[in-house]
Amino acid sequence: MKKNRWLIAASAIAIHLSIGGAYAYSVYKNPIATELGWDASQITIAFTIMMGLAGFAAALFGSTVEKLGPRKAAMVAAVLFGLGQGGAGIAIAMDSVVLYWLTYGLLSGLGMGIGYIAPVSTLVKWFPNRRGLATGMAVLGFGSGALITAPVAARLMEAVGISNTYFILGVSYFVLMIIGALYIAPPKPGEVEETVASGKSKTQEIAQMSAREAVRTKQFWMLWAMHLINVTSGLMMISVASPMAQEIAGLSVAAAAAMVGLMGLFNGGGRLLWAAGSDYIGRSNVFVIFFTIQLIAFITLPFTTNAILLQLFIFLVVSCYGGGFSNLPAFASDLFGTKQLGVIHGYLLTTWSLGGIFGPIIVSTIHEAANSYVPVFYLFSFLIAISLGISLLLRSDVNKMKKQRAKEQESLNHKGEQGAPAHS
Repeated sequence: MKKNRWLIAASAIAIHLSIGGAYAYSVYKNPIATELGWDASQITIAFTIMMGLAGFAAALFGSTVEKLGPRKAAMVAAVLFGLGQGGAGIAIAMDSVVLYWLTYGLLSGLGMGIGYIAPVSTLVKWFPNRRGLATGMAVLGFGSGALITAPVAARLMEAVGISNTYFILGVSYFVLMIIGALYIAPPKPGEVEETVASGKSKTQEIAQMSAREAVRTKQFWMLWAMHLINVTSGLMMISVASPMAQEIAGLSVAAAAAMVGLMGLFNGGGRLLWAAGSDYIGRSNVFVIFFTIQLIAFITLPFTTNAILLQLFIFLVVSCYGGGFSNLPAFASDLFGTKQLGVIHGYLLTTWSLGGIFGPIIVSTIHEAANSYVPVFYLFSFLIAISLGISLLLRSDVNKMKKQRAKEQESLNHKGEQGAPAHS
């Protein structure tokens, strides 16, 4: 049976929506602390374990995901993530912090990492001339998961309690991920050729490399460094947006909370719009735009007392953060091909874990020492300036490689014409 690539996209979104629900962890913090008396730091450790493991699991199991294929890998992710979320309900019922760390933290983190990369390389193969759109659709689901889970979890906890909420959501995530896994599959030879021919944008693939070959290139490490700074800057902003807006621009607690909700929309929307746009203006140009926007924002933010302008800068930074995640696999496929994209993408996602650890730590440490957010912005302005320089160098490299590839192709075509038999 011939598969529909838009249903493949819907399957990927179903998987990413489920694992993205973990970003709603903050709605559990107060109810757990009130009911069980756990410290805020104990509850947060579970989330730190999950996020830290997710990126490293993507790198560690990238080759396994490639071998298993997207269907089996997504099923494994469904089991791990479902058990992690449902198991958290048992931990709450038993009043066990350690079990909560092992379930919500460890199992969910492993499931999230595997589930994140499982559909992406497959989706890229179904949309070879719309790689940005393809990865944007999947990662939009991940960025939007918390928007759906947060209000649902809050209402469920009021109605049936914390443990039952985790049980219900754990089963729901498992079912949704299994439904997605059962349909998702790579295209068979010839299945996407008509689509490519009818597309308006062109695939920008430069080479086909194995993961081992890719990590030996300077382009891999340039992309890795850029994404690390983009993730660290974005997570720093996300982690302190509310108190920072109150301190710098005098936003009320309610206005700052509303801003945080809107940040979720810009995070999710940025993943789709920036990635879809990159199909037309090029991935390297998008990263140059990211760091130009962020450099202007970070230099200007400490002096921005206008509430509307401050929120606009924050929304732009968060959209660049989300857009970085969706452009990353598309850019990697341009540079290194789709041969081992799952593995390469997994290696690049170690930046996710490192950024999740360092971003919030850097900002909290500096703010405690200086009692101000101004030095934080100076530091990140410097880091972003470095990233802007790297993005300009990478863009130059990409343009040179494309020209070289075009010359080689032209030479091959010329030789083919010369070797062709003459017809009378």
